[in-house]
Amino acid sequence: MKIENFPKDIQPFIIPKLKGELFYQCLGCDATYPIDKLLYVCPKCGQVLLIHNRKFDELKKVSGKTWQQIFDYRRMLNIPALKGIYRYHEFIGPNIPLDSIIYLGEGHTPIVEANNRLQSKVGVKFYYKNDGQNPSASFKDRGMASALSYIKYLIDSKLVSNIIAICASTGDTSASAALYASYLTPDIKSAVLLPYKKVTPQQLSQPLGSGAMVFEIPGVFDDCMKIVEKLSEEYPVALLNSKNAWRILGQESYSYEISQDFEYELKNIVVVVPIGNAGNISAVMNGFLKFYEAGIIDSLPKIIGVQSEHADPVFQYYLEPNSEKRVFKPVTVKPSVAQAAMIGNPVSMPRVIAIANSYNKISGRQNVFFTQVTEQEIMDWSLEANRNGHIACTQGGESLAGLVKAVKQKIVTDQDIAIVDATAHAIKFSGFQDQYFQKTIDKDYEIEPNQSLINTPLLVMPDDPNKIPAQGKPLSSNDFKIFAKDISCKIAAELDLIKNS
Repeated sequence: MKIENFPKDIQPFIIPKLKGELFYQCLGCDATYPIDKLLYVCPKCGQVLLIHNRKFDELKKVSGKTWQQIFDYRRMLNIPALKGIYRYHEFIGPNIPLDSIIYLGEGHTPIVEANNRLQSKVGVKFYYKNDGQNPSASFKDRGMASALSYIKYLIDSKLVSNIIAICASTGDTSASAALYASYLTPDIKSAVLLPYKKVTPQQLSQPLGSGAMVFEIPGVFDDCMKIVEKLSEEYPVALLNSKNAWRILGQESYSYEISQDFEYELKNIVVVVPIGNAGNISAVMNGFLKFYEAGIIDSLPKIIGVQSEHADPVFQYYLEPNSEKRVFKPVTVKPSVAQAAMIGNPVSMPRVIAIANSYNKISGRQNVFFTQVTEQEIMDWSLEANRNGHIACTQGGESLAGLVKAVKQKIVTDQDIAIVDATAHAIKFSGFQDQYFQKTIDKDYEIEPNQSLINTPLLVMPDDPNKIPAQGKPLSSNDFKIFAKDISCKIAAELDLIKNS
């Protein structure tokens, strides 16, 4: 739709103006830094950063209702830079020119209501937000679109050149980083570090296909992350893990989309997300807070973070009810089918603590909760979801298992409506489904396949094994008629079909 066809009072707002004044702020010592260079931790105290806008109060001069109209009308634009997460430009990157924005089709993933059968099993009305339908098949593309648009802005402004982008990953981050970096070839080259033999073949193929240099390292993700941090401290590389505060900005779009898709009415809404490196839950909370502060939404939804008992440092931290007595302790992770969440020392933990405190305070009650689930629950609920029309990865199964637990604990009631996060596409983790069905899943996962959920192919052979069609060796017309009749009768018997009268 062309801008001249929009209402005249909305037209001046449709194309964003560069009015932001962003800066880094340390969550440890409150020091602030300009954004004209790549920065990941505070140079003074080493703590992680958040990005703030000094001119955020100017956004409040526009009414919440007007902002709703701006975003709703932008939905009809055909300008690539505003089709993805930057539909919410003023809240994500108000200093980024439109010609520096990278758009590969990320964002605005579908929210799909669960069918009646699955909602009945779970005990509450809920939707899946299928972030596996992003370009690299995971939610990581939201953060990468932001981080790489910022880097492109620095390149366009002649502030940096010859960038080497690097990240540690359990799979999805590397796929996304490599994809977005490849779009900016030759200005950016990418390198990724993966824990050896702890990434699915599907995920490993993605950064390789995008041309990244892939390094496999002994150990787990946390070990890879320490090496990447060491590299970013001592060498001029662009760190693309969620330690990068620009990643958090992009992932806030998840909250903005939910707000828009539910007509900005979030009373009784519950958002359930898995926790890995803790960047996503930090971003989700922060996004809702910004929209609330700007008057775009009038209530903050309930947030539930979910962790497997095999990797649960955030859950363990919040087991202590007295906030003054809480002490964060990294955990040694055990194997998890929710591989993307298998992180024992999340770098965004300080963000979770700071933002959750603000979220609960502004809500006027506890509004952020954490649940722990078993590996058995993760796998079983992932399969249940996909048997009922979804494409949920194992992290999506983790989220659904967390919702089920929250319903049992009465954190969620039948008056609530839940949005469950499927962070990646199911096909990325199909290897675990195969192992489950074949009953070959390693005992360290502590999963016992449920026969009712197992589904394997049936090989149907004709009575005459010598009369079988093969590539390049078709049967004669008469022999194929016999073959087809034989096979169709056997399939009909398996399906309990009755012949037409």
